[in-house]
Amino acid sequence: MPGPTGRSQVSSPPSSIVARFAMSLPRPLRLLLLIVLPLLAVLIALVYSLTWRPLPHEEAAVSCSGQVAQLQPGQALKVMTWNVQYLAGKRYVFWYDLPGGDGPDERPSSADLAVTLDEVVRVLRDEQPDVVLLQELHDKAKASDYQDQLALLQARLSDLYPCSTEAFYWKAGFVPHPRILGSVGMKLGTLSRFQIARAERLQLPMLESDLLSRQFQLKRALLVSYLPIRGGDELVAINTHFDAFAQGEDTMQRQVEMTDGLLQQLQTSDKTWVLGGDLNLLPPGQFQHLPEDQRSWYAADSELQDLARRYPMIPSLQQASGAQQAQWYTHYPNDPAASGPDRTLDYLFYSPRLTPLASRVRQHDTLSISDHLPVIGRFFLPSQE
Repeated sequence: MPGPTGRSQVSSPPSSIVARFAMSLPRPLRLLLLIVLPLLAVLIALVYSLTWRPLPHEEAAVSCSGQVAQLQPGQALKVMTWNVQYLAGKRYVFWYDLPGGDGPDERPSSADLAVTLDEVVRVLRDEQPDVVLLQELHDKAKASDYQDQLALLQARLSDLYPCSTEAFYWKAGFVPHPRILGSVGMKLGTLSRFQIARAERLQLPMLESDLLSRQFQLKRALLVSYLPIRGGDELVAINTHFDAFAQGEDTMQRQVEMTDGLLQQLQTSDKTWVLGGDLNLLPPGQFQHLPEDQRSWYAADSELQDLARRYPMIPSLQQASGAQQAQWYTHYPNDPAASGPDRTLDYLFYSPRLTPLASRVRQHDTLSISDHLPVIGRFFLPSQE
């Protein structure tokens, strides 16, 4: 519209404003801008292309081969959760394994990757759980020869597990950390002897960090799989790996709260469910048993209690903090000071609709496979009403 002089007033485009501002600067600063701004644009584009930004809720791809049986009402169900430490084995002290972040090793050898794959296959064939919840599987990571480790397991176990699904929680084409300097890829993997109809990835709350670091950091998740049960019901199997090294922040509490919210929804809907994974949370009573230099990674008042109060779990709080708690230790640190498993970090939580039959941590022949040990639970599914 006309201004006071009678001439139309037209707003200057942003580019003109920027140009006038630049021209008003002293010549040395203008030259610096001409160099810095293009470099900054290239850096932003490079970081964007190398990193991964998952949505809060995404569908997860499901793979099933051939005719796959459905679960039956009232049948026995065996579930295992296991953090397989990207098939690295137990001959290393990795740089992140020590409280100071100064461990000597950066990656396992190709030979050890092959041996550990054989060992994981051996244990799974021996146990033959119906549902396997695996954490720390690598995919296209420099530190593990760019293997797709879930695919390697599937190729060796296709007769047992025709169905699988997966969800990444770390992915980048290049991480500029001096102990990495290459690609990373880490995911949750769920194997099933029975049909998986669908699956989804739910983003967990993340560690607080600056905008640049956030692009390269782990993005923990819940991998939720839906297994039909003949007659119209379904089993919801949830696989997860909570954050580590999060003390001084409320990240663990927020991850517990989101997980609890999902479980409460399933309870309200009268769903049958099981959740397993490496929660990186101590049961009450174990904090005091740890060496002092290990305590800084955990809260003395464990966030685990919020889940343990609501839902049955393996191991139970009584088992994990009682006189026989060593039978329920699931973590054997890659620390020269540790002579064996010394804490519980891995759990199975389950719906009250499941009838528990038996549970254990397989310790006797798994100590050299991973820094975590497999937790196994057996249940009866609810009978058809």
